[in-house]
Amino acid sequence: MAHDVEDIRVGSREERATRDDDTRDDALDGCVVLVTGGARGLGEAIVRRLARSGADVVAADVRMDLAESTASAIRDGGGRAEALELDVMDAARAEAAVRAIADRFGRLDALVNNAGVDVTAAFEEISVEDWDRILGVNLRGPVMTSRAVFPIMRERGSGHIVNVVSTAAKRAWPNASAYHASKWGLLGFSHALHSEGRLLGIKVSAVIAGGMRTPFLLDRFPDLDPNVLQDPANVADTIRYLLLQPDETVIPEVMVIPMRESSWP
Repeated sequence: MAHDVEDIRVGSREERATRDDDTRDDALDGCVVLVTGGARGLGEAIVRRLARSGADVVAADVRMDLAESTASAIRDGGGRAEALELDVMDAARAEAAVRAIADRFGRLDALVNNAGVDVTAAFEEISVEDWDRILGVNLRGPVMTSRAVFPIMRERGSGHIVNVVSTAAKRAWPNASAYHASKWGLLGFSHALHSEGRLLGIKVSAVIAGGMRTPFLLDRFPDLDPNVLQDPANVADTIRYLLLQPDETVIPEVMVIPMRESSWP
């Protein structure tokens, strides 16, 4: 039986605006942050949370209409946000976008690699095209955006790359072979980049996020009980916490899961 998730899923725009007002601060004032997949779901929650902390946030997404809607709502609430159309699989476009942001603001302090896709299918049934797309968005995409920001951060001697991973990088379940491969790969990449970046003053963190009340799950699994999932705002709060660590401290990996989720013991 499908659950009624309209109220618990993400809340109305008015409810989100009230929550925005209740948690506003200037802890990230002056920071410029690029968030991929920033139009809805966890990406929207990240963009909103960082903007509430005073950051200039760029919400990048393949859905420019949704990205602009998110950025516009933030600006209407007094925050600073811009929308950017970006397919993370397009390396040239990613590099051009990063360069444009750095030119526009004179800096780029953080990159949050959040864009992700999945197709639920058995290994023998998933198409090669879907396999390539999942690996392309979830793994190659973060590699390309990280390559684009790395020189800017290296030159400044500071910066932070946050990779949104998943409990799918820690265990496995059926009908998600491409997704698991991409997230295990992203976790490995994140730790490898951390080992190189810290020598240059660049922080790299992996966020192992458990199930959230977002379209990524609820649109595909209508029978999923939203009460066993977590509010994406909780994961966004964790990313804010990572970005606020002192210069001498980095958190390479953190796990954020709901109390009742079944995808993690």
